[in-house]
Amino acid sequence: MNSFRPPAVPLVAHDPYFSIWSFADRLTDDTTRHWTGTSHAMLGLARIDGKVYRLCGSHWRLPAMTQTSVVVLPTRTIYRMEADGVQVTLTFLTPALPHDLEWLGRPVTYLIFDVSSQDGQPHEVSLYWDMNAEVAVNHSEDVVVWSRFQVDDLAVLRCSSRDQRMLERSGDNRRIDWGHAYFAVPEKTGKTYVGAAKMARDLFVEEGVLPRRDDLEQMSESPWCAPVMAVHFPLGRVGEESVQRHVILAYDDLYSLEYLHRRVRPWWRRNGMEVADLLAEAESAFPTIRSVCEEYDAALMKRLREAGGEKYAALCALAFRQCLAAHKLAADHDGSPLYLSKENFSNGCIATVDVTYPSSPFFLAFNPKLLMAQLTPILEYARSGRWKFPFAPHDLGTYPLANGQVYGGGEKTEKDQMPVEECGNMLLLVAAVAIREGTAKEMLRWWPLLQQWAGYLCEKGLDPENQLCTDDFAGHLAHNTNLSLKAILAIAAYAKLAGLVGKADEAQQYRKTAEKMASLPAPSPGN
Repeated sequence: MNSFRPPAVPLVAHDPYFSIWSFADRLTDDTTRHWTGTSHAMLGLARIDGKVYRLCGSHWRLPAMTQTSVVVLPTRTIYRMEADGVQVTLTFLTPALPHDLEWLGRPVTYLIFDVSSQDGQPHEVSLYWDMNAEVAVNHSEDVVVWSRFQVDDLAVLRCSSRDQRMLERSGDNRRIDWGHAYFAVPEKTGKTYVGAAKMARDLFVEEGVLPRRDDLEQMSESPWCAPVMAVHFPLGRVGEESVQRHVILAYDDLYSLEYLHRRVRPWWRRNGMEVADLLAEAESAFPTIRSVCEEYDAALMKRLREAGGEKYAALCALAFRQCLAAHKLAADHDGSPLYLSKENFSNGCIATVDVTYPSSPFFLAFNPKLLMAQLTPILEYARSGRWKFPFAPHDLGTYPLANGQVYGGGEKTEKDQMPVEECGNMLLLVAAVAIREGTAKEMLRWWPLLQQWAGYLCEKGLDPENQLCTDDFAGHLAHNTNLSLKAILAIAAYAKLAGLVGKADEAQQYRKTAEKMASLPAPSPGN
């Protein structure tokens, strides 16, 4: 096994809810989990010449295949397993391409199996994989229901929460409890089953098959009988030539977010696409998108290695899907993109400005339009009549409800706000997008607001009063040097913006102010 040891390996990483990871060194050492640590279990088994091994999950007493490597690339995670002369390569392919919003917005991951003989002898091989229905509920004790559909040549299984609580609850340590999880298999390649986990797993281990009938006894509340969506791939005699199969894992949340008290659709649904269309297109595009992602990974990894070496490239690849999966891509009522983040294990805020700020280099590098899709909701909210303060907001609410700031007393008090922090962040981010795009014309629609924030920093930014900054765990601080530096840079950024839109006098005025503030001596201790 190679020396690469990520703290968590991305498997299915789309957004803060559809997010499944392996927290273990080996895929067979533990159950797979939602990023919060709650079980979102997948179980994989391989039957080789009559003997059953685990590919994924720590289920039962079955021996595990030997994991020889794990590779994390920007759009793919690849595991290689070996046992009894057979190699199984598992690829989790998530086409999260930041330059292509169509693919980025589609909640689809392909699970790809490549199986071949490694000892020159043919082997009788079959595969089993299941996904637990807990992926569709907040707690494993929540009651689920399931069903089966046909979409073209795909056998489609679905699991859902019985009690659809669409956008009813918000918070930090939460999983989704509405919408539908899908498990789609090309019908000619495998047999599928949906129902009690024990029935499917026992039969595959004992006889190498799945139950001939789905489980019709729905809504079982026994963890032992927890429902799964399962597939059996009978591969027959496998030689040195690789045999390939795949499963499509998807999630339809129907409505993704609530933005200023109106529910908004996921990006992929904005033009009327339904889940059957999503799955059909995912299947038809599979060979092409797999090739596109392989080429994308190779090109990006080459650039990363040239920039910082092998370790740097590995770290960046690991961060790639993690960064994207902390956001949700939705469509506003006018069809424009909303790309809102979730604070994880902090306070669950949505669209937090001082979270957007440190993540912005990623989006500036890969697609500045995604960064603008994070800033626009903040700008629209700040210029609404609801936001009364002369400084920028901290957030838009608690995920997935972006109905207005909740942090620090929300819209009601200045006591626990971050005035200099967020004004500085917003001005720097807006200027960065404008510079990256080569134009600031789009920013004119918010000019009075940007001007107000720049004026606030001129007045309050040099020697900030007692207030919070992004390091809010440190509590309120006065005379914060970091805030002062940010304010000076943000005023200079506003000057740059003014110059880009032809406001030469304003650009000169604010540039001189920033230079003057930067040249002043630091306040004496105690002042």
